[in-house]
Amino acid sequence: MLIQPYLFFNGNCRQAFDFYRDALGAEYETLMRYRDSPEPPPPECAPPGWEDKVMHASLRIGSLRLMGSDDGSGQTARPQGFSLSLSVPDADAADRVFAALADGGSVIMPLGETFWSPRFGMLTDRFGVGWMIGVEA
Repeated sequence: MLIQPYLFFNGNCRQAFDFYRDALGAEYETLMRYRDSPEPPPPECAPPGWEDKVMHASLRIGSLRLMGSDDGSGQTARPQGFSLSLSVPDADAADRVFAALADGGSVIMPLGETFWSPRFGMLTDRFGVGWMIGVEA
């Protein structure tokens, strides 16, 4: 069994995934726009003008697959009640990734030493997604 995070955005999925690609050194596995669909999407999923919005995207971040899309239903709200937890190999990587993801976002807990990790911090990125960055003890 495998759990993979899938994030929904309100029209800015491409910007978010480009940001994650650059901040985390990720690679696109998939990027499909609504116009790429072999069948027209239902109007409740992709309103007029959403042809170039993301129907499905997938990034490879180390061994993780992060997926997402633009939700044209108008029901997308800021993510809450969870954070994506990212383990990095050392303090330098933690500093680099934390700074990149925090750019334009807000720091909840600055990076620092904790009893469970030599470096740990929490933030919300500019797209409203929560992240916990930690060095594996």
